[in-house]
Amino acid sequence: MNTKISEEQISFYRENGFLVLTDFLNSEELTHWQTTTQEAVDERLGISRKGEGGKGITGSLTNQGDPDAYYASVFTQCLKLAETHEGMRELMLDSRLGEMAATLEGVDGIRIWHDQALFKPPFGNPTGWHLDNPYWSFSSRHALSIWVALDDATLGNGALWYSPGSHKTARFDNAGIGQNLADLFKIYPEWRDIEPIACPCPAGSAVFHNGLTAHGAGANMTNKPRRAMTCAYMPDGSTFNGVRNILPEDYFATLKVGDLLDDDAVNPLLWKREKATQ
Repeated sequence: MNTKISEEQISFYRENGFLVLTDFLNSEELTHWQTTTQEAVDERLGISRKGEGGKGITGSLTNQGDPDAYYASVFTQCLKLAETHEGMRELMLDSRLGEMAATLEGVDGIRIWHDQALFKPPFGNPTGWHLDNPYWSFSSRHALSIWVALDDATLGNGALWYSPGSHKTARFDNAGIGQNLADLFKIYPEWRDIEPIACPCPAGSAVFHNGLTAHGAGANMTNKPRRAMTCAYMPDGSTFNGVRNILPEDYFATLKVGDLLDDDAVNPLLWKREKATQ
């Protein structure tokens, strides 16, 4: 895993709100990520489709309850796979990922918000322009995600697109993801003047983006899936904003606005500067 980030890359990320690292995984590592992620997704969907998940993780944290729904064909989404699959847990709890995230955002500690597999199916619908952080249970201009390409991401199968610099003026109110590709620009009409940047990248690449950077993805016009494994990160010290999002019901019931989100069982501390220098 190539975890080196140059000063030039840090500057690009902070100016534009995203960064593509095309040499993130070597071929052996890529195969391991592909195999582990596919296994975890198959396991999750197998349990969920059999109705064995109930209200637990496997019953609620996929978007495939109605396979004919519009968003079920945008991507197959499976959240918090690290909680149910040991191999995925090992991948997601790699402290090097936390250090990369902290370096890009200039923060002293990083917690996992949640992981999620995003598989855009063959002939899958486009992903509308949206922001990430307004969905989450904390509000931070230093939230971010990693998106690891498990297949080549091309302009024909749903590569990511970004609105560079949009993270600088984005707000925390949630505009949601509309079925119409341009719904976000009704909320932020000034962003229509920003030239979007496409980020096609080979399998094994990693893309980091800030949680307030506007982004989307095109349709998958091919007969093969476009698979990605992602993880969202929360700066250590973040506080609860009142939104439940993916928080467990029993934990959510104990929280009030302003409480620290520091439960290691829910949001593991992935990397902290003091620990790294001891």
